Amino acid sequence: MAEALSVMPAAVLRNLADKLYEKRKNAALEVEGIVKQLASAGDHDKVNAVIDLLTTEYTNSPQANHRKGGLISLAAATVGLTNEAAQHLDRIVPPVLNSFSDQDSRVRYYACEALYNIAKVVRGDFIVYFNLIFDALCKLSADSDGNVQSAAHLLDRLVKDIVTESDQFSIEEFIPLLRERMNVLNPYVRQFLVGWITVLDSVPDIDMLGFLPDFLDGLFNMLSDSSHEIRQQADSALSEFLHEIKNSPSVDYGKMAAILVQRAGSPDEFTRLTAITWINEFVKLGGDQLVRYYADILGAILPCISDKEDKIRVVARETNEELQAINADPAEAFDVGAILSIARRQLSSEWEATRIEALHWISILLNRHRVEVLTYLNDIFDTLLKALSDPSDEVVLLVLDVHACIARDPLHFRHLVVFLVHNFRLNNSLLEKRGALIIRRLCVLLNAERVYRELSTILEGESDLDFASIMVQALNLILLTSSELSEIRDLLKQSLVNPAGKDLYVSLYASWCHSPMAIISLCFLAQTYRHASAVIQSLVEEDINVKFLVQLDKLIRLLETPIFAYLRLQLLDPGRYLWLFKALYGLLMLLPQQSAAFKILKTRLKAVPSYSFNRAQLNRMPSGDYYQFVPQMPDDNHTEEDGGSSYNGLNFATRLQQFQQMQQQHREAQKEEEPHRPQSTDLNVPPSRPRRNSGQLQL
Repeated sequence: MAEALSVMPAAVLRNLADKLYEKRKNAALEVEGIVKQLASAGDHDKVNAVIDLLTTEYTNSPQANHRKGGLISLAAATVGLTNEAAQHLDRIVPPVLNSFSDQDSRVRYYACEALYNIAKVVRGDFIVYFNLIFDALCKLSADSDGNVQSAAHLLDRLVKDIVTESDQFSIEEFIPLLRERMNVLNPYVRQFLVGWITVLDSVPDIDMLGFLPDFLDGLFNMLSDSSHEIRQQADSALSEFLHEIKNSPSVDYGKMAAILVQRAGSPDEFTRLTAITWINEFVKLGGDQLVRYYADILGAILPCISDKEDKIRVVARETNEELQAINADPAEAFDVGAILSIARRQLSSEWEATRIEALHWISILLNRHRVEVLTYLNDIFDTLLKALSDPSDEVVLLVLDVHACIARDPLHFRHLVVFLVHNFRLNNSLLEKRGALIIRRLCVLLNAERVYRELSTILEGESDLDFASIMVQALNLILLTSSELSEIRDLLKQSLVNPAGKDLYVSLYASWCHSPMAIISLCFLAQTYRHASAVIQSLVEEDINVKFLVQLDKLIRLLETPIFAYLRLQLLDPGRYLWLFKALYGLLMLLPQQSAAFKILKTRLKAVPSYSFNRAQLNRMPSGDYYQFVPQMPDDNHTEEDGGSSYNGLNFATRLQQFQQMQQQHREAQKEEEPHRPQSTDLNVPPSRPRRNSGQLQL
């Protein structure tokens, strides 16, 4: 202290603490001269003593004017040292940096001014304190005083110039400091940080791209800032980095992929668009490097496909197509299970487009990696079944495509049909609203005959008889009306002459027994008219209820459709199709006379010209048991009409017994469910009649 006082005049020391700026400034100029003389004389010990005096008595003083004078004088001393200032920076810079946090805004202002002047003198030697200076500037950029902010901006520009010129700057030491501050919300600090990132990235010798994963998330975070200027600056910086990535031969895409995936789910629209754009470029550029991240990327893309913003949807779809085009190998870190898990999760999305693309992915994986997918079948099967209840028809059709692909194997086919029936049983609305769509599509994808045979086998042993009846009625209606099942109908028409048709007829018969009207329809389709008449004759009072009449009404109307044109034409030849007439008149007798169906059928039967009847042949119609008589066929080559208790290997007596037994089970089950059910008083229901032998009804 004494050594410093010996070279510092008392007037100078006094003026350094004066309240007037001019006096402090003049005193600082005197300090500059004194230090300059000492440095010229090589007396650095006294220089250190002067700096220590200025620090202790002034910059650390509780008096604001003292602190201001100390800061000015330290800058002046640095100017006086000129080229020799570097060796004294460890004494000069720390007290100036400490003043950046001074409570007095004017002191902070003078600190900025002092450091600015110091930096101008020492330039590159200043770099050693860069991290400390950067930290201080980061705080000052958000200073509450506008003058301090302005001074800090000037200092900031100078420091940037020095850093860009220096070859001593360490990006490795700086990045951790930058990373810590990237999530700060203050807009001034954000501008400060983006400015530094942009400047450092412009320096050829500094590889900011290599450290991009460390601050990429922070830049994306700024895209949702309330300030348009900050959003613009962050976007500009990101655009520049993306341009560099495209031109760089070596980029670590993996580290950044996780950040982009997270940001693709941002509530901010601009952030989502930027993130999905980056992902799109990464998929194009990174390719194989991103294999292990495909599941995460897909998890980000699928929701964006349904984004409310059109630009995001377009980029997401393009990215999805790029991913699908890459045929990755599970042996090369391609995680089939993870992709399936993402697709399964997105099947629960509220957006139809996302659900559709999730199903496309499952389908693609099945085609490319079937063995691997089937190992995860238990994880996705229930979700795929639930998707059959999706409100979108397109989704349901795609789900069926996936199911059909899975069901190529017999075991999985059986599994699918069993679960499908199970779902129909649990969810009546699914059967009602989507049953026809599902069954028809499966028939197209998996062979209609195979599907119907399997369904029939399952329903034959169905314990829920009411459900079995409803299901059979639905299947029967599909069989009679769907163009997809025309081949089955053609095959069934040959049941009496074709072994394959007979086999299918027998296969369906057992389960069709759950519904009288389904059996009658099947007989009409197979042209087993005599058996149809026998079935009609076997019906009892309990069978002819409202449900039966509704089904009968549907059948009568179906008989008027092109599908049954062959049957209507056969009415022109009653000599050959006597039992068809008897069956139709039997149905007519069951219908209420005032019903529309009665009038339709009666009109049709009356339309048959009288000349077509051969009285002699009609008179030969038996009145006894059907199966005790084999009619004489008018032409032995015409085998459309069935006859006797057995024909072409079809034992109709056994079939009728099978039908009667099943209907008896239905009646017993119904009685158990409704033990006290009142008698029907509906006038449209035909009166009760005693059950007769099957051959009693005469035309």
